Amino acid sequence: MGRHIHVIGIGAGDPDYVTAQAIEALNDTQVFFAMDKGEAKSDLVALRREICARFIREPGYRFVELADPKRSTGPDYREAVADWHAARARLWAAAIAAELGPDGVGAFLAWGDPSLYDSTLRILAAVAAEVEFTFDVIPGITAVQALTARHRIPLNGVGEPVLITTGRRLREHGLAGSAVVMLDGDCSFQVCPPGTRIWWGAYLGTADELLVAGTVGEVGTRIAALRAKARARHGWIMDTYLLRPAD
Repeated sequence: MGRHIHVIGIGAGDPDYVTAQAIEALNDTQVFFAMDKGEAKSDLVALRREICARFIREPGYRFVELADPKRSTGPDYREAVADWHAARARLWAAAIAAELGPDGVGAFLAWGDPSLYDSTLRILAAVAAEVEFTFDVIPGITAVQALTARHRIPLNGVGEPVLITTGRRLREHGLAGSAVVMLDGDCSFQVCPPGTRIWWGAYLGTADELLVAGTVGEVGTRIAALRAKARARHGWIMDTYLLRPAD
């Protein structure tokens, strides 16, 4: 059979988001690989353990926690990300070779969906050049789906496209239409005109969930303050938001 890896999307925070397909993959796994990002983000590993404890019918699996390589904060963003991915790939290759038997089944649990602003699939492609294994991907509920569901809104305007982008690119290019913004540590919505509609959410699907909606002029300052306070309290934050230009 050979080594096999499941890449399992586990949703945006609520264990009820885990799909029946994901549950079957969880129960097929012997070794779960998890990135240890330090004390501030230790609850992200704890939530992964909680999901396993809830859905795995016959415990016997184990977790292998890997210290996440430090990411450069240099001016060249793409180079810094490439170096970080390469360091992760070396770490993962060594761990899979050491911790997973020749016919073993391992898994990486991806927050949200593995296809959306997640590095797991790119890194595994690099690992495959060093270690022989097969892998599959189980999709998960994304933060985008959770955000629109919690705000009870459609993602797109009638017949209109939606851009999924980052805070950095929003700052560089501005807002031309509806956009979902992720990976934004700088509250980049503040560059938008005051009449821009915003639906914001943080810690979606968890007990710490935060939701705010309005226009940038009405709620932008409140979101920035709420975000800073929540990040200081938890040591980390996952948030995303939907923007629409004023009519």
